[in-house]
Amino acid sequence: MLAAIRETNAELGAFVALADAHALQEAEAADRLIASRGHAAFRSRPLLGIPVAVKDLLQTRDLPTRRGSLLPNRRTAADAPAVARLRAAGAIVVGKTATSEHGWSASTVSKVAGPTRNPWARDRTAGGSSGGSAAAVSAGLCTASLGTDGAGSVRIPAAFCGVVGFKPSFGRIPYVPPCAERLAHVGPLARSVVDAATVTSVLAGPDHRDPDSVTAPPVPATRPATLRIGWIEFPQTSGEVREITESALPVLTGQGHRVDRVDVPFPDPYAAVVDILAAVEASGTAPEDEPLCDEGRLALVRHGRSVSGAAIMHAEETRLALRSRLGSVMEHYDLLAMATVPTEPFAVDAIAPSWAANPDDLLWLAWSPATYPFNITGQPALSLPVGVTSRGLPAGLQLVGRAGDDGLVLATASLIETELGLAMVPPGQQTKGE
Repeated sequence: MLAAIRETNAELGAFVALADAHALQEAEAADRLIASRGHAAFRSRPLLGIPVAVKDLLQTRDLPTRRGSLLPNRRTAADAPAVARLRAAGAIVVGKTATSEHGWSASTVSKVAGPTRNPWARDRTAGGSSGGSAAAVSAGLCTASLGTDGAGSVRIPAAFCGVVGFKPSFGRIPYVPPCAERLAHVGPLARSVVDAATVTSVLAGPDHRDPDSVTAPPVPATRPATLRIGWIEFPQTSGEVREITESALPVLTGQGHRVDRVDVPFPDPYAAVVDILAAVEASGTAPEDEPLCDEGRLALVRHGRSVSGAAIMHAEETRLALRSRLGSVMEHYDLLAMATVPTEPFAVDAIAPSWAANPDDLLWLAWSPATYPFNITGQPALSLPVGVTSRGLPAGLQLVGRAGDDGLVLATASLIETELGLAMVPPGQQTKGE
């Protein structure tokens, strides 16, 4: 995989730092342990020898953490809990993956590195802000990767790159240092649901440094019982993406699950998301930092400086109302299903699709209305690849469960994945033995 990264990364832009020597040392140590203990070596280290990557927003002790920014990183050079747990499970961190500056956008373009390109089409974005992690998994440059998701940043690139992206329930995986906006989740990207579930199990559990982290029920490996599923269609969704995601319908109904088509059952909370994110970005960016900032993020920072205390409280009221509303909806449905994103991957150097509003007017993420609401509610949400468009670009189905029902989301996604039997491999990669 290190050889493959060296061969392709200059074009793909998935990695911003590699741990070549350290990774090889750890691989040799894993070989010795397996040789001496056999399968017993995996009992306490379920990821022993598995190559993984880490998004450049998460701290690592042995690799620089630049957070996609020219601004100095003022955080301690120690492993974040999620990274430490990966290592304790035997995983080998091969490098850090690209992100937009501080993860602000749904594309992966920054001043630190060039844009991250989609392995399925190099002129298209990998999505963001965990675009580097999604592209690395999709291109076969690591088995799994860690991303962060504050408004869709795991699920959007997962959908665009044809991989599984899971945002667990808020607090299942500790996020250190904690994010003041209380929207961000750490989550895995992988090529299969079982891999995503395995990584989630390794990462889950409380940490005193994150007061929101919780002891959650283990992720079960059982298949779901008969379910009530609410199928939501957002009006922005293109006809082709809608058709592809609906390929999962016969799988669900064929298993005896009840699927109801429902109108979008909640008001759009986008204005509240923008005010919350902008206020947090503004609080951490001094005026003297502005020359080094990404222009798009700087517009967000400047908006944050104008957000009043009353506006923040209104945004928090919106958060509470949405949680209550979705709680009522989930009394009727075990899961919600919908297209993860409404469109194909857009141009590699763009912030949003060409049909969306100009990003300078703070509507840079409004084109993805199915992702950010579930950051506000903290519910588990997973993007599963379910097919490709006529242009050969991936499309993803999103499954959303009740808070804490991570296992049900994963089990249902695994059922769909098995029944569809898709081989989501980017063009040309088959020749490399993938």
